[in-house]
Amino acid sequence: MQIICTGATGLVGYNFVKAALSRGHKITAICNSSDFPKMEGVEVAKLDLSDFSAVERFFLDRFPEAIANCAAISSPSVVDKNPERARVLNVLLPEKLAMLANHMNSRLVHLSTDMVFDGSRAPYKNTDAPRPFNQYGQTKLEAETAVLKYAASQSVVLRISHVCGRGLKQNRSFDEKLFHCLARGEKYEQPENEIKRFLPASRVAELMTELFERPNVSGIYHYCGLESLSRYEAARRICEKFGLDPQKYLEKKNLPKDADFSLDMSCISSRVKTPAVNFAEILDEIEIPDACLEWYQAQTGKTPIKRFKL
Repeated sequence: MQIICTGATGLVGYNFVKAALSRGHKITAICNSSDFPKMEGVEVAKLDLSDFSAVERFFLDRFPEAIANCAAISSPSVVDKNPERARVLNVLLPEKLAMLANHMNSRLVHLSTDMVFDGSRAPYKNTDAPRPFNQYGQTKLEAETAVLKYAASQSVVLRISHVCGRGLKQNRSFDEKLFHCLARGEKYEQPENEIKRFLPASRVAELMTELFERPNVSGIYHYCGLESLSRYEAARRICEKFGLDPQKYLEKKNLPKDADFSLDMSCISSRVKTPAVNFAEILDEIEIPDACLEWYQAQTGKTPIKRFKL
């Protein structure tokens, strides 16, 4: 299958390219400002995704069988600071891709978020009414609506929770941000009253690849980890896994009100083979970012063992 992936240098996008490639698919990896490593079977293309005329020409020239939309401004604070650009990438781009998918009869998997909900009535089923509490969640909800308006029959909107694991830049995931923060000499401040069901980027990538191979599955689905943890508890367990004292490196904080964004993924579980994981399995996949290795060795006297996926 020929698949075009937007946001290929992002955390999930990079892992998706590797997962799809391992299953024999041919990938076009769209990048903007970052370089993508050379991989056999991957065409790398620089493209400004805010230029919709260029986007249309690019896709129509290639007429892909499938589109993986991993591009977005995913930080709520960045969305708040630059709402116009966030609307372009988070709302108008998915809308354009859905129109193109409909025209080309291409399969489309679009990533969304648990933050289309407000955290007051978890666990959330995929049939529950969304109620975003911030601008980021609102843009993602509008994108969902657009995707299903223009390409419902061949699209999956995949809502996911907080992502861990190793990305291309090694600074995007929950755990990568933790280590970079500690290496700067700062405490990692996380709330005790915001609950998530963390999951690894590698498993999201595997599920997306499977969804492209299951054209009978369409609509909105939830995918997440098996455990509901506060962001502070997840950070604490990562520190303990790597021999770091949580009391020394972490700072507790509380949000103005409790929020539980736990997703119910029973609907997708009956339709796919890709299993969900508990947090212990996520911990086994986490690696120290290369830029933080020297700091980590100085703090603990340990040298992390490099793991290679066979």
